Amino acid sequence: MNGRALAWRRLWPQKVRARLTLIYAALFFAAGAALLGITYGLVASNLPTRPPASLTLNIRQVNSLERECRPAGAAFGELGGPGQGEQGQGLPSELLACKQAYSDYMAGTAAGMQEQRQQTLDKLLRFWLVGLAVLTAASGGLGWFMSGRVLRPVRVITETARRASEQHLGERLALTGARDELKELADTFDDMLERLDAAFTTQRRFVANASHELRTPLTVMRTAIDVTLAKPSPSPRQLTGMAVRVRRSIDRAEAMIEALLTLAVSDQGKLSTEFTDLATWAEDAIDASGPEIERLDLHVEAALDPAETAGDPQLLERMISNLVDNAVKHNEPGGWVRLRTGSSDEAVYLEIANSGPFIPSDAVPSLFEPFRRMSARTGTRDGVGLGLSIARSVVSAHRATVTARSQPAGGLDISVVIPRRPAAGTTTR
Repeated sequence: MNGRALAWRRLWPQKVRARLTLIYAALFFAAGAALLGITYGLVASNLPTRPPASLTLNIRQVNSLERECRPAGAAFGELGGPGQGEQGQGLPSELLACKQAYSDYMAGTAAGMQEQRQQTLDKLLRFWLVGLAVLTAASGGLGWFMSGRVLRPVRVITETARRASEQHLGERLALTGARDELKELADTFDDMLERLDAAFTTQRRFVANASHELRTPLTVMRTAIDVTLAKPSPSPRQLTGMAVRVRRSIDRAEAMIEALLTLAVSDQGKLSTEFTDLATWAEDAIDASGPEIERLDLHVEAALDPAETAGDPQLLERMISNLVDNAVKHNEPGGWVRLRTGSSDEAVYLEIANSGPFIPSDAVPSLFEPFRRMSARTGTRDGVGLGLSIARSVVSAHRATVTARSQPAGGLDISVVIPRRPAAGTTTR
């Protein structure tokens, strides 16, 4: 059985177009054969196999006439009339001869009708078989042509997919025509190419920015060391200044690497699922930013109601810490920060708003891009430019939503809503 199946698979065409052609021809042949059988049976049942009833009626008349005339002929012979021998028996002999002639005629007629019926059916069968063969071949050719036209968009998609690469993701099918399954497939493929193009563009920009950001502290450290060592006899103060600059650059590089690692883990979407409370992490984030809050003399309003949910505690802690840190650093002296947490029937939420310089509404989405800073917000380049990007990545990994709005008086208003149920595809550890 396995050998037969393997042999059948080898004989079966590998191309979809050839398969469709064979299927079309086989279906037409099956339908034509069924129609031929039905029509042949109808014609065969309606062709006569016996002589008409009018001819058989003549034989009955002859038999009746024979019975009526036989007594008369016998009586005529007993009277001894003329022709008693030959002529006395003439009438019945003629009737018998007539009856025999009718019987021979009927037998010949029946044989002729049978032969004519068989010849008609044979000719009809040959004609239909030849016609079925010709039309089956024609249907196969038409099926080959039509399947080629139907599968043309698939070939276009295949060729475009072969040409597509990181350097050639700008091509689009832009298939026109009826809104059928192939049109939907082509549109889906175009959407996929667009998403891939955007993803590769973002990746290239991220790699370029990351390499630049990581190279900057290394350059600062090398410059500080080279300048100090270039002096004949560096003083302790110069060495201390160099150590301070190197330490500051190391801290910056460490923060950058840690942020990149957090962003990579969050983007993978493989999260642990544990019971956690956003209010706890929010309180810890405010305490961690206490020195900066005091330095800027910020007024903090915190309404931290329980916001219990299931998620990755480390990533959620980092998200809230980044949001609070962003609200504090990109603020103005004497400003304010409002932080709220709470829950509803199906989700928990965290809302954080801060004062600060005015941000145009069209520039708000760009703040969530990696390494995107707006120096006009604070006039400084503190930070690595990954805080809001990490927050958005963590939110996406938890199937949550984040909304940012620019406030007319300046600053940002950010809202995060996290479903209570565990995110799909997460693992528990």
